Amino acid sequence: QHSVCLLNTLFSGCPSLLSGPMFGRLASPGFPGEYANNQEQRWTLMAPPGYRLRLYFTHFHLELSYLCEYDYVKVPTRGTTRTLPRAGGQGPLGRAPGNDTFYSPASRLDVTFRSDYSNEKPFTGFEAFYAAEDIDECQVPPGQAPPCDHHCHNHLGGFYCSCRRGYVQDLTTSGPLSALCSGQVFTNRSGVLSSPEYPQPYPKLSSCTYSIHLEEGFSIILDFLGSFDVETHPDTLCPYDSLKIQTDKEEYGPFCGTTLPPRIETKSNAVTITFVTDHSGDHTGWKIHYTTTGEGKWALDPSRRLFLVCQGAT
Repeated sequence: QHSVCLLNTLFSGCPSLLSGPMFGRLASPGFPGEYANNQEQRWTLMAPPGYRLRLYFTHFHLELSYLCEYDYVKVPTRGTTRTLPRAGGQGPLGRAPGNDTFYSPASRLDVTFRSDYSNEKPFTGFEAFYAAEDIDECQVPPGQAPPCDHHCHNHLGGFYCSCRRGYVQDLTTSGPLSALCSGQVFTNRSGVLSSPEYPQPYPKLSSCTYSIHLEEGFSIILDFLGSFDVETHPDTLCPYDSLKIQTDKEEYGPFCGTTLPPRIETKSNAVTITFVTDHSGDHTGWKIHYTTTGEGKWALDPSRRLFLVCQGAT
């Protein structure tokens, strides 16, 4: 069974660690009676990993002052600290928490109560309740990167990622998803091939191979279409992501950057295209339309042409 730990510090005494259930109650010293002067009390609430703490007030009656200089309760939430004065305060005097609910930015919540050396009249302080609840890590604020590249699945105390079809994740590192894009073979006389997800950003940590294999006698021509966007470096040739094209006679590339490569007339019937990406970047990749010139081996072989004519005559 999970537990929430309550660290209670009163005045300048030594802190003591108290364990309890995943919920509890906080109150000012002496509540529901009035609190004394010169009080300072701190609570550090700890929830299990993957949980956050929710805090709300059922009673709040503290001395009012400019910017809460006299008596206050401090509650840090989502990167900021709220300082809460007594009920009825407005503007620079602050305001009471009312029906507000406060959430810890992670699994820890620090609450501080302080009273100064004097009060004009008795004040009864505050009462609050807290509870631990699961964090939905799959829900992220606008502008923040999602925790998973593809699918995110929340569960009590954590989350896990899964891939779309055609991708695999390195479970040893829980790193970015890699595309299963090797071993693609094209045998038609013309066609289109592209980086995975084009024109959307291509996946990281992937190694893709595309092979075009035609009969002898054909010559493959490659034309780049649309936009070309492959991660580059100003001083080094394609150290991150790169596109290479190879035949049995010549190698073209590596290509990267945003300049569309020129037409490539390979003078070969077999072409291998290799695309390698690293662990970072957000680039859209490339698209190639290939065509052929020439005639296949059957058309070039006179004995085979004669055989076909004879077959047609019978």
